[in-house]
Amino acid sequence: MADLTLIGSVLVAVLGVFLFYRSRKNAKSASTEKASCVASTATPVIDKGEGRSNDLHDDVIIVGAGVAGAALAHTLGKDGRRVRVIERDLTEPDRIIGELLQPGGYLKLIELGLQDCVEQIDAQRVFGYALFKDGKATRLSYPLEKFHADVSGRSFHNGRFIQRMREKAASLPNVQLEQGTVTSLLEENGTITGIQYKSKSGEELKAYAPLTIVCDGCFSNLRRSLCTPKVEVPSCFVGLVLENCQLPFANHGHVILADPSPILFYPISSTEIRCLVDVPGEKVPSISKGEMAKYLKTVIAPQIPPELHDAFLSAIEKGNIRTMPNRSMPAAPHDQ
Repeated sequence: MADLTLIGSVLVAVLGVFLFYRSRKNAKSASTEKASCVASTATPVIDKGEGRSNDLHDDVIIVGAGVAGAALAHTLGKDGRRVRVIERDLTEPDRIIGELLQPGGYLKLIELGLQDCVEQIDAQRVFGYALFKDGKATRLSYPLEKFHADVSGRSFHNGRFIQRMREKAASLPNVQLEQGTVTSLLEENGTITGIQYKSKSGEELKAYAPLTIVCDGCFSNLRRSLCTPKVEVPSCFVGLVLENCQLPFANHGHVILADPSPILFYPISSTEIRCLVDVPGEKVPSISKGEMAKYLKTVIAPQIPPELHDAFLSAIEKGNIRTMPNRSMPAAPHDQ
């Protein structure tokens, strides 16, 4: 849902595809191969690109510098690969999901040497969940007894975490991050040979590498050129930020088993709590017409724990209500 537990499985899958295509390349003596992966506030030292065409031979091109793309760039860069990353927007993202990293995700960060990416961003430690239903509550702690004391979940502003990961990848001399919009994949004799993209300045450029990995997220503009995904939207998250309040159970995610669907609370900084209200269906009440505020006040607010009720209403009054569709998108392997 709102966590990054899948970071480990995403990277394992991507690296597995990488090794598979490299082995095919060696076996066939082919010149190029392609794989598609549709999986601090400090400013990174990143080339935002006034547009250099790449006549040099990169080992890998990665499209997208989110969690998967930035982590993969860092991992391959540490392995000595020459990596070029093209990201549509290198400014700090502002999202309402991807803010709660489970302990397994933190262990994966340690394995990848990226654990410092949750430092200096006011990340909060998370030790488990609290469940609420019909006025009753119970707490479920993570089974962390056998792990080092530093191992726990982490929650944070998604954009701060992404920027730290980009900064980490860009710190390697053989990893180049460039701002640009990839418009198409280049193909020759049925093999993907690279990408065509538009630089920040608007210049049309091409880049080539033996391996291209697409990590441009759920709103990918390249996915349809590779497959026909069956996308379902069973519900949408409505996001608010609560201030000047304390969770009933400190350092825990909170799940309210409400009607008609769950409500989530978790800290994203030392002073802020994220609230995500799950609203069934593809369409949500209109924010601009005031329908959403009315829905939150009349249907959701009565089900909020008393400790959070006033802060919840204050967040609605501030008007910074955000939405994000929850997408169900089964894997669609594509071999090219």
